[in-house]
Amino acid sequence: MNPDMQSATKATIVRKTIAAFAVFAGLMGLGWWVLHSIANARKDDEVQAPLRAALQGNQHLFGSVMSRTRLAKTYPISKAEKNVRVNGKLGMDAAFKPEDWKLRIARGAGDTLVIGIEDIRQLPKTEIVFDFKCIEGWDQITHWGGVKMEDFIKAYHLEAQAQKAYMGLQTPDGAYYVGIDMPSALHPQTILAYEMNAQPLPLNQGAPLRLIIPVKYGIKHLKRIGLISFSDRPPHDYWAEKGYDYYAGH
Repeated sequence: MNPDMQSATKATIVRKTIAAFAVFAGLMGLGWWVLHSIANARKDDEVQAPLRAALQGNQHLFGSVMSRTRLAKTYPISKAEKNVRVNGKLGMDAAFKPEDWKLRIARGAGDTLVIGIEDIRQLPKTEIVFDFKCIEGWDQITHWGGVKMEDFIKAYHLEAQAQKAYMGLQTPDGAYYVGIDMPSALHPQTILAYEMNAQPLPLNQGAPLRLIIPVKYGIKHLKRIGLISFSDRPPHDYWAEKGYDYYAGH
């Protein structure tokens, strides 16, 4: 290769190297600007607004495919785990006395219905065996018994309240609370469970009554329900306020 060609080749390599470094530096700068903008953006609860917007986009996407006919896979009882894992202890007040428990239903301003566990046990019973999924990455096939939420709504003449967009649930001590979109709350597999493995719920699984909602991750399966309410705006939700997806469906 003659000296002129060598010089031209070296010059080309230098130009391309400089251009590559310039592009790399530009992308690094853009990445830093995006991260800096997100980190310093206005917060919605404890979540930066751009991230909350992305989570809401996911909610609209998954909510759009929600259907009563889209059922979680079920299994024979023989497949159910005997040693059921506890998914969290929030709201499990150690001083709780099961004999004092009542379920309160906020039907409207100044109108609260109070129901005992024996009243709920008188309603038609439904059982389900499904794969309980936790956002921590584990899952278990579990067996639950109770009353379908939609049967409960009909039995206590709550159809007007169920026309709202959301259902809110919280523990008796108010320490844990979730918001559920009404189509998921009234899904045919959603139950108010008072049994696990054909036995009364143990205290660490939410006795005397908990939510089992197979179309959602475990963070929505509120244990020890103390209050149910209805609203057209998303109720407060413990983990959504910490940055998790409000919808939490799968």
